Amino acid sequence: MTLVPSLIDRIARARTDLRLGLPVVLRSKDAAALVLAAEGLSNDRLSAARTLGPATLAITTRRAETLRARAYDGDIARVKVPETADAAWVRHVADPKDDLSSPMKGPFTSIRDGDADLHRLAVRLVKSAWLLPAAIVVPLSEDAPPDLTLLPTEDTAAALSAPIAHKEVVTGRVPIAVSEQGRVHVFRPTDGSEEHIACEIGRPARDKPVLARLHSACFTGDVLGSLKCDCGAQLQAALRQMGEEGAGVLLYLNQEGRGIGLANKMRAYALQDQGFDTVEANHRLGFEDDERDFRTGADILKRLGFGAVRLLTNNPAKVAMMQAQGIDVVERVPLSVGLNPLNKKYLDVKAKKSGHIL
Repeated sequence: MTLVPSLIDRIARARTDLRLGLPVVLRSKDAAALVLAAEGLSNDRLSAARTLGPATLAITTRRAETLRARAYDGDIARVKVPETADAAWVRHVADPKDDLSSPMKGPFTSIRDGDADLHRLAVRLVKSAWLLPAAIVVPLSEDAPPDLTLLPTEDTAAALSAPIAHKEVVTGRVPIAVSEQGRVHVFRPTDGSEEHIACEIGRPARDKPVLARLHSACFTGDVLGSLKCDCGAQLQAALRQMGEEGAGVLLYLNQEGRGIGLANKMRAYALQDQGFDTVEANHRLGFEDDERDFRTGADILKRLGFGAVRLLTNNPAKVAMMQAQGIDVVERVPLSVGLNPLNKKYLDVKAKKSGHIL
């Protein structure tokens, strides 16, 4: 046992640093770079970073497509930051909220030569902190400034791709409306990210397929009763069916907004008010259609002792992902609830672009 932080500890620390507007350092065998999140960037820190080298803005190809910036690196684009640009310019490029009112953001000069691995990892790290997927990257020719979190690139990239293990922190009895025999299990990821919850209804047998729902947190739908989605209705219908059958397990996963976080989900909502659908809004922000990691749900089910489920979902891809992680889905149980005039278009997009069976 050592008191020195592990790589996973340092990645968690780096996420916090980036959210606070602090830089982190990425170092490979041949190069190193200072990284700052575009979101929350200040003029003082941008100016200080520029004293170390030229600044580049790394963005995803999804965002680059919206900006008409060339993406020479496949999944990302490296855009030169003009010497006259300030922090507001960087945020303006990263955040699509004013794209329609101020469409002429370029012209942009994209970098096509040299290695993009540091820039690619910078975007992944910022995204994992639930910030806008855009990062300032400044090459370092000398030693990194002291006291900054430093991450080795190859090991960090592998850690960000690896499945996350979870440990059960506590279990408590919670009588709920659908069943007085309710138990809540709190699971904490070993990477220091947000906790997830499993709500067990009754006493489901471990040697039989359990009625299960993998429900991604939706503050607006689950708590506020938003009419823009069907999440709250699905949550209540799933619990109700488990109560009627006398047994089931609901996994409440902290993967808000299809895995982009609540702040970015609200940004997507603002773009939907401008006329973009759910998928288009995510792309304009720089995200993929769905950024969730359902390996989390599979891991928690296994730790609870379940190996087979009757899955309450309209999403065939979720069934396939569970199967791929070793959870036997013996039945897909539809959840046809929650349609209203305000979410009809949202549900149509779910069906046409995301393959949901509605």
